Amino acid sequence: MLPWLSRDTPFPPVEGALSSPNGLLAAGADLSPERLLDAYARGIFPWFSETDPILWWSPDPRMVLFPDELKVSRSLAKTLRNKAYEVRVDTAFQTVMESCSRAPRKGQAGTWINPHMIAAYTRLHQAGHAHSFETWIDGQLMGGLYGVAIGGAFFGESMFARAADASKIAFAHLVRQLQEWRFGMIDCQMTTPHLASLGAREVPRREFSARLAELVKLPNRIGEWRLSIDLRVAPLALPE
Repeated sequence: MLPWLSRDTPFPPVEGALSSPNGLLAAGADLSPERLLDAYARGIFPWFSETDPILWWSPDPRMVLFPDELKVSRSLAKTLRNKAYEVRVDTAFQTVMESCSRAPRKGQAGTWINPHMIAAYTRLHQAGHAHSFETWIDGQLMGGLYGVAIGGAFFGESMFARAADASKIAFAHLVRQLQEWRFGMIDCQMTTPHLASLGAREVPRREFSARLAELVKLPNRIGEWRLSIDLRVAPLALPE
């Protein structure tokens, strides 16, 4: 039977998550900043439709990207060098979330980024724990992503694009910025071909949890983030 969490109930161990559906751990509780930060620090994240109770997940295996393993195609590297764009951080967090909620996704009729999630993560952003990387072209927000940071781990939630490579531009800047700040891992949660093409790979939950336990002990970078790199003038390494 799936554990039901009250407002004060702690999460059960992630090893008790179901294998089908993969990673379903518990239901209930709330989306307060404290609950969300506790969840992410344990390798747990919420994912549910608007008509469902809050559902908490910890899949096995886990899709992650280690910053040093970012893959950049030659075409993307050219885009990063030559296209007229601007990458901003934390200037349009809620708009990025709302844009992600409207992005069409193969095999999905709806979205888990419902108004409750948008309100909850906006509160987390205002508290300095959630961040957006944004691609602006001609003064218009054309792509981006958002996620949560704890210690030396970043938990990617979703991305969107309204122009070719707009989400990849934001993602490449995220990875290189986190690399500069010595973050050790980006949690991508679910496996997708798109993330695999960028260098993300599956690891067993046991390995993910062990790495995460060390990374969340590192100092937090709380507050509004600012970009300190520009990939238009600092080219990325290309594949052989």
